[in-house]
Amino acid sequence: MRIIAGKAKGHRLMPPKGIDIRPTSDRVKESIFNVLQATVIDSIVIDLFSGTGNLGIEALSRGAEKAYLVDQSPQSINVIEENLLKTRQTEFAEVIKSDAVSAIIKLTQIKVRADLIFMDPPYGKDLIIPTLEAISTNGLLKKEGIIVVEHDKDDPPPEVVSELVQYRSKKFGNTCVSFYRLREEA
Repeated sequence: MRIIAGKAKGHRLMPPKGIDIRPTSDRVKESIFNVLQATVIDSIVIDLFSGTGNLGIEALSRGAEKAYLVDQSPQSINVIEENLLKTRQTEFAEVIKSDAVSAIIKLTQIKVRADLIFMDPPYGKDLIIPTLEAISTNGLLKKEGIIVVEHDKDDPPPEVVSELVQYRSKKFGNTCVSFYRLREEA
């Protein structure tokens, strides 16, 4: 697991020791960022279920303005902070120890609005729909913003959740990545 492009290109990220996480593979990450391309530059990014900080740090390396990295595991928080130091991205990031829905509410209260939101929740825990609903209900996503959801191919999220609409999906073996944006108003 490494940073693929940008200022921190080539830096290897540390995985947490002793806990079971499933970091986004370099192949999947490269495909995600190929889809996002220029939308990353100067963006506000939220990396929910951050794990190692992999996606948020990649976005910072590629020119994102600020990243909020959210995880509730103390071990993951330590690893995220180590990876931010290692890649010299600390000044552009805020690490939040919280569950995703509470973090969404907190970020909304401090007037954060995201251009990009990454979600890579643990598989089989039914976290995708409530998290997407919280993002939509709280108005966390900017009008032209994008949400990237990584999930098991056998457990696809619905095409529509509240005001969010899936507009693209890509499969990589057992992993699938779905892209959401706000529904266009009639």
